[in-house]
Amino acid sequence: MTASLSLSRFIAGFWRLCDWEYTPQQTLKLIEHYLEQGVTSMDHADIYGQYQCEQAFGQALALQPHLREQMQLISKCGIKPAFPTTPKRYINHYDTCAQHIITSAENSLTALNTDRLDMLMIHRPDPLMDADEIAKAFSQLKQQGKVLHFGVSNFTPAQFELLQSRLDTPLVTNQVEISPLNMTTLEDGTLDQLQRLRCSPMAWSCLGGGELFSSTLAQAQRLQQVLTTIAEQHNTDDISQIVYAWVLALPSRPHPIIGSGKSERINKAIASQQIKLDRQQWFSIWQASKGHSVP
Repeated sequence: MTASLSLSRFIAGFWRLCDWEYTPQQTLKLIEHYLEQGVTSMDHADIYGQYQCEQAFGQALALQPHLREQMQLISKCGIKPAFPTTPKRYINHYDTCAQHIITSAENSLTALNTDRLDMLMIHRPDPLMDADEIAKAFSQLKQQGKVLHFGVSNFTPAQFELLQSRLDTPLVTNQVEISPLNMTTLEDGTLDQLQRLRCSPMAWSCLGGGELFSSTLAQAQRLQQVLTTIAEQHNTDDISQIVYAWVLALPSRPHPIIGSGKSERINKAIASQQIKLDRQQWFSIWQASKGHSVP
């Protein structure tokens, strides 16, 4: 991350918050646990939980408003799903026009019970994206003090460069998928670009949405075997810790997103920072994913 925005090494992800069916008090307890563990950055998006997750978080934060000063609130916008609750939309689509970005940000402020977002990101690349329109929205939100920093999510290097060319301030991250099951961003220039810019990515779905533990596909089974072996070498029985250690070893210095509401899983993820893979262990995971040796 740039010096102007300091995020915790791990990020708390709340896209499943409504699935957990927590009361505001239980959500507050989860927030407090994250903060106690040094995870101060909270990742949201307007559409999570069919537009309900931010509100659920905000209701919890309202119980202890002083906690707002201990965290960085992040949100994303730009996707317009055809939810049952949005009957005027008959097809999933993107909208990155200035007015939608501004309205989405303002709605997130209200839902999260805050007067500013530490960062707002464009959630997905939009084929109809007008970079000047986005720059207009970003400029207005920043001038009004409603958003302090901006980033993108799932952008290619070319899309990142296009938007950056229209902005007066640097984009501070690109939130992308990084996992032994999906190493696209290691190969398409995304992480190379971010390393060049000294702009650390946020990493989503490091555990492959649980596929690393349950899938019967050949790639996942190869990975399960190798991860188990390496876990034994590091005296842990939790292969998720090895996965996080593998992601953390990348020189672009990713910030993995923890998408769990369970304290035990949160603690184990954070503890993975103490696991240092050597190069042969790291490439053993690479080889298991690819199904072949390096060239």
